[in-house]
Amino acid sequence: MHALSKFLPNDFDPAGGLTLLSGKGAYPRLVAERARAAGMDVSLIAIVDEVDPEFVETFPRERVLWAKVGQLGKFLSNLEKLRSRYFIMAGQVAPKRLFQGLVPDLKAALILARLKERNAHTIFGAVADEAAKIGVTQLDARAFMDDQLASAGTLAGKEKNVDPFALEYGIKIAKECARLDIGQGVVVSGGTVTAVEAYEGTDKMLRRCADIPKKNPLYVKTVKPGHDYRFDVPCFGARTLESMEIGGIAAAALEADNVVILEKEKVLAEAARRGITLVGWR
Repeated sequence: MHALSKFLPNDFDPAGGLTLLSGKGAYPRLVAERARAAGMDVSLIAIVDEVDPEFVETFPRERVLWAKVGQLGKFLSNLEKLRSRYFIMAGQVAPKRLFQGLVPDLKAALILARLKERNAHTIFGAVADEAAKIGVTQLDARAFMDDQLASAGTLAGKEKNVDPFALEYGIKIAKECARLDIGQGVVVSGGTVTAVEAYEGTDKMLRRCADIPKKNPLYVKTVKPGHDYRFDVPCFGARTLESMEIGGIAAAALEADNVVILEKEKVLAEAARRGITLVGWR
């Protein structure tokens, strides 16, 4: 285990430099802050029309390059120019950009043509392989974020607000949905499945629960078997709390060590203020 983070390889060298491939949200900012605190030189490949402008401004101009979704060739050439030994994918990209108006460059088209299955795991896995060919290692996106992970036990509110049967049932359903690659979250009410997360994403799933009859609903968040944390880290943040409140859901159970609570201290305090119970489970 590396001293800086348990999610870093044992031979990790902080002097090697880190490049972030960044979309929206707090995640890239938190990774950058922690990597800089560890003494690393941090660069940015910003995704056009996705990255937060305020975040870009925290980097020296010469350490920022840009690429559009689908421009794999440009991404790889940018990696070479920035001369980092490591890179991390962090932040959100609007799902519609992956399906509407996406024009892969030649490098991306060649990779897609040789893939038998085209899903996040195979596509991003191919990206990592291409980066490795130019000497850049993709890191687990939980690196440097150890203090933001959900831990086992009561995180906010009162554990008695979580029905043990609903928790056991919710974990079973969530794990099966994740195994089938449907989604990583479900809402259950006792022994009934109220909602399942799929392409729509977490927030829309939670918010539509407002129109569904339910009693003491519980939101359960997990990961799929063999989950590759280089490409996707399940997150829970302030927006999730807001969506839960809109959906009439007052309790959530997050898989410990696998779900990141973005700006954890603030989110747990806000959950308590809203009367929402959060627990971590293993």
